[in-house]
Amino acid sequence: MAKSTKVLDLLMTLQDRFEANHARHPGLEWSTVQHRLTGKPDKLAVLRAMEDSGGEPDVVEHDPATGELLFADCCAESPKGRRSLCYDREARLGRKENRPEGSALEMAAKLGVELLTEAQYRHLQTLAPFDTKTSSWVQTPAAIRKLGGALFCDRRYAHVFLYHNGAESYYAARGFRAALRV
Repeated sequence: MAKSTKVLDLLMTLQDRFEANHARHPGLEWSTVQHRLTGKPDKLAVLRAMEDSGGEPDVVEHDPATGELLFADCCAESPKGRRSLCYDREARLGRKENRPEGSALEMAAKLGVELLTEAQYRHLQTLAPFDTKTSSWVQTPAAIRKLGGALFCDRRYAHVFLYHNGAESYYAARGFRAALRV
């Protein structure tokens, strides 16, 4: 498939998702998003990687003053292509046995995204219920990480919970949600 066809397919997918979920971005028009993406092949490549790993990216924030958009994974559960990961490289390499293939921070860097912050995760949860069966690593303060821990969130009992775990832990139902500023 030609590169331009792949870009058009991605833009159509993003537009369909955008138009089906107006509550995520009230007052924002697709033409504004498309204009912001035009001429940014690097950002489109990142959005493609988010899509390909199961993230279903959509616009969840818009700054009218700067025009900046925040795309985040809006799949119902933590993206399937980004699960069974410990928090970071140090934690992954520190495991003596059953070492996972990757870590959330390593994969995020490879994709060109960041993990959601706790505040971004909580905002996302105001838009729809996410992670009702899975959980997602979120950015962890350096002081917590220095002590060996890492943070993750999920939604249970109609409430968003923030938890801690050893950074080296990983579970089939825990991944990470990505954030991309455009």
